[in-house]
Amino acid sequence: MEEDSIRYSRQILFPPIGEQGQRRLAQSQVAVIGLGALGTALSHHMVRAGVGQIRLIDRDFVEWSNLQRQMLFDESDAKQGLPKAVAAEKKLSAINSGVKLETHITDLNGSNAEDLLTGVDLVLDGTDNFATRYLINDVCVKHEIPWIYGGAVSSRGMTFTIRPHITPCLRCLFPDSPGPGTADTCDTAGVIGPIIQMVAACQATEALKLLVNDLDALDQRLRHFELWQNHNAGFHMNGKKRKDCPACGKQHYEYLDHFNREETAVSLCGRNTVQITPNPPQQLDLNRLKKNLSSLGPVEQNRFLLRAQVDPQHKLILFPDGRILVQGTDNPTLARSLIARYIGT
Repeated sequence: MEEDSIRYSRQILFPPIGEQGQRRLAQSQVAVIGLGALGTALSHHMVRAGVGQIRLIDRDFVEWSNLQRQMLFDESDAKQGLPKAVAAEKKLSAINSGVKLETHITDLNGSNAEDLLTGVDLVLDGTDNFATRYLINDVCVKHEIPWIYGGAVSSRGMTFTIRPHITPCLRCLFPDSPGPGTADTCDTAGVIGPIIQMVAACQATEALKLLVNDLDALDQRLRHFELWQNHNAGFHMNGKKRKDCPACGKQHYEYLDHFNREETAVSLCGRNTVQITPNPPQQLDLNRLKKNLSSLGPVEQNRFLLRAQVDPQHKLILFPDGRILVQGTDNPTLARSLIARYIGT
């Protein structure tokens, strides 16, 4: 269409894309997992670039604290408490009505991950916790779908392009998930908007290279940024692919096979509380968690539990064996979201 030739004219003038590359983009399908800071920036880039179909997957609602860095949302979205997938679809369709958007307001888990992540050419990581990333890794390795890892917190960020059975996968690089409370999250360490854009720009650029099939241009490095301290590093991953990797080495997809059985979520009748119980039990370092959560609100601790007010509506009660009560909701999906936000897994 003449309209498309005008819309994408500057991108077509870029020799590595050109007209053929633009046609490839129009025929491509991409899944974006998580529509927070990274996910909104990634979907924004994909829509403006003319990727033909984009699957948007997120379990959360827009809140006021999102507006500082989640570029697709505005005050009206927060006032209405819209699901992020719905708010993102509205904004993105206004930017480019020629892109087909498929929205899923859901928690990615072992029962739906293969349905949601297959049938696409590329998966983009906009999530905020390693358990979900390992689940993405399992599905993408199993079905040989390339995906691009990205993470950002404080003024730090990382990204790596994963091509199953060609590059190391995520579990080659990080065999084990960080323990609960041992890694910073945006809600305990904060985050500045520019690091989001830095990481998302690298992810989106790698996505365009993959989708137009310019594989020689792909960055083979694990990229790390620390904007406030002016550090920028790239680590070559040659030789990091592990034969004993559970996922790409042994085809043992632990997170896909066992994700649903790792925890139970029960709404406690009449208490406006959800109890999350890991299986098997896992030790929580309550002393460290007290330090991490104390900036958010009042924290009380004894030898049996830690009680933390994380926002005006919600309180977490954490036990040494990993059990967590989320007070202020009877919605298991919201409870999981709050735990991922404040505990990090």
